[in-house]
Amino acid sequence: MQMRKRLGRSTLMILLACAAAHAVFGQSERIRNPGLQMAEGSVLPVGWTEWKPEVTSAACRLQRSADGLQMDAPDAPFGVGGIHQEIEGIEGGKSYAVEVNSSFRNLSSPYRSVLVRLTWRRGARSLHPAGDMLSGKTLPGGRLLFQGLRTAPAGADRAEISLELKWPRGGSVTWEKVSLKESEPVPSRKVKIGTAYLRPQQSDPERNLELFAEQIREAGRLGLDILCLAEAILAVGTRQSGPQTAEPIPGPSTERLGREAAASRIWVVAGLYEKEGAAIYNTAVLLDRQGRLAGKYRKVHLPREEWRLGITPGTDYPVFRTDFGVVAIQICYDWFFPEVASIWRLKGAEIVLAPTWGTTFPDQEGRVEGESVFRVRARDGSVYLVPSVYDGSSMVIDPLGRVLVSNRCRTGVFWAEADLSRREPLPWVGDWRDVGPRDRMPSGYSLLREDPHK
Repeated sequence: MQMRKRLGRSTLMILLACAAAHAVFGQSERIRNPGLQMAEGSVLPVGWTEWKPEVTSAACRLQRSADGLQMDAPDAPFGVGGIHQEIEGIEGGKSYAVEVNSSFRNLSSPYRSVLVRLTWRRGARSLHPAGDMLSGKTLPGGRLLFQGLRTAPAGADRAEISLELKWPRGGSVTWEKVSLKESEPVPSRKVKIGTAYLRPQQSDPERNLELFAEQIREAGRLGLDILCLAEAILAVGTRQSGPQTAEPIPGPSTERLGREAAASRIWVVAGLYEKEGAAIYNTAVLLDRQGRLAGKYRKVHLPREEWRLGITPGTDYPVFRTDFGVVAIQICYDWFFPEVASIWRLKGAEIVLAPTWGTTFPDQEGRVEGESVFRVRARDGSVYLVPSVYDGSSMVIDPLGRVLVSNRCRTGVFWAEADLSRREPLPWVGDWRDVGPRDRMPSGYSLLREDPHK
């Protein structure tokens, strides 16, 4: 009776209902009041705490709705706010499934405005200040579903889940249900990524094709999943120009390389010049484990050596789904342009294969050379970046810009194993794959689409 008086009858009934739901849906549910029910006369769900910004005029408004808790900011287009709950009983090393159901109205960018953040703690200390952002999926009917499997880091004994609204600009979100349950361990997605270093000399296209076929066979012997060959493999080291080696795709060279890929059960990326009608493209192909043409990318950024030959530029940035993850391809001069790495990330690429003529020399005389720029591009896009070059070093670079393997002036195939499910946040910022796209401000990038001399 004393507890009932202290809590209030409606609040007590909600707590009892939450306990019953906990029993029905399983003991692994860690969220208190997952349905965000509110006590009579309150707009704050029982068991949850509101947070507001220091600039009080930018605070979001909480309201009841028929479906749950509505957040908006009618008087503050750049309003922010949210609610959070601390979850005890977390064990470091164990995995947890998170699911959040919500709906939205009139949000210009739900992806950037509606956020779910999971912060691991040890006692009162956050193990990372930025927490861990969950990816959301927009569904028909103005709905948003956040789902994720996360592994608590060593030392974690609790977590905080935060439901946030950022810059609604006249829109709103309604939070409906939140769940966090212990799950099976997050499955690893290990992939062996290879790059080749080979520069033929005094050769011809037919011999080149055999030399690069041997690189594929070597990658097969090493048990790799994917191998990146360099740019224009039929032209390097010969007396023929790129356009002189051009052929249809698919064509004789993709058939030859495809047979090697099939025999070695490996994915292969290779640079070829492509002829389609009267047009010539600098193209890289993706061959699957059965040797089939799984896709191709036409080089978009052409240096003077190519556009003066009459090469036609590509126009888009495709990504390709493999049996181990999502990959993209760029070619040589593309790496000079930071926008490319951002596009790959926005399209979901996890590995970018980069057939390249050159160069990836380390920094010399204080200049930022190719190796440094490739490392920055990997960091920009939060992707594994895999250049295969003729000048410098062929490398595998991880999403934080670290060189995992480099040929260091040796000919052959070089590889590193990566776990694509591994999450490694940047200090202070967090996991850039999740944070970066949300914090972009594309409305201010219009100048990038204009003639700079207008």
